[in-house]
Amino acid sequence: MGIKRRQEILRRVQQAGYVSARDLAEEYGVDTSTLRRDLDALARLGLVIRNHGGASLPAEQSPAAAGDGTGQAPHRRAIGRAVAALIGDDRSVGLDGAPMTLEVARALRSVPGTTVVTNSLRVATELAAQGDVRLVVLGGEVLADRSTLVGDRATDLARDLQLDYAVVGADAVGPRGIAIADSFEAPVKRALIAAAATVVVVADSSAFGRSALVRLAGLDQVGLVVTDDGLPADVAATCGVEVVRVPVTDESA
Repeated sequence: MGIKRRQEILRRVQQAGYVSARDLAEEYGVDTSTLRRDLDALARLGLVIRNHGGASLPAEQSPAAAGDGTGQAPHRRAIGRAVAALIGDDRSVGLDGAPMTLEVARALRSVPGTTVVTNSLRVATELAAQGDVRLVVLGGEVLADRSTLVGDRATDLARDLQLDYAVVGADAVGPRGIAIADSFEAPVKRALIAAAATVVVVADSSAFGRSALVRLAGLDQVGLVVTDDGLPADVAATCGVEVVRVPVTDESA
């Protein structure tokens, strides 16, 4: 039964993007400790990421995140370039540690006068040698599996900023706002959102209609959502926020 249960749990994660250990324990009639061992076993195989209270699908395994063999999904590159073009020159931009924002950082390398503030070690590494980009890294404790800096120090530094834009990733976009699966990064993300004149959410089309555990902000706090054209136009029109659907073509590579 244990093997079958883990197979079913994995299918649930792949379909929903996140599962709660408590909910699954009640559903299967087992102790939460048993369910946590199931999730830990799946995490050791790299099939899920363990979060507080449950598990989520690794971003690289998202159905809309299928790449081209280079480790950089075409839809992410297309969205990153679109966001950089929308931001324009001589702007201050906060970038969180979401996988999508790394592509935004790469696109911003060619935008003159950009100041980037980030808690992402990957973004910092990408921009450290770029003389045209002013880079500010929020200090804190390293969240190893995400290569991001979190904690009170990073959050407090973000709260003291005044940014033109904050670009944040989301695992779920819906009428209740934007949400993520993991609570550890939420305080820094919220601080970047509060510090920005305009909030841009980057999310692939599979995030729409999906649920996630931790709510970051309401849609009234979001200026723009940038996603791929896998999101139907009629769905985008009912989102309650401006949505830019970026075409993903072979040229995106």
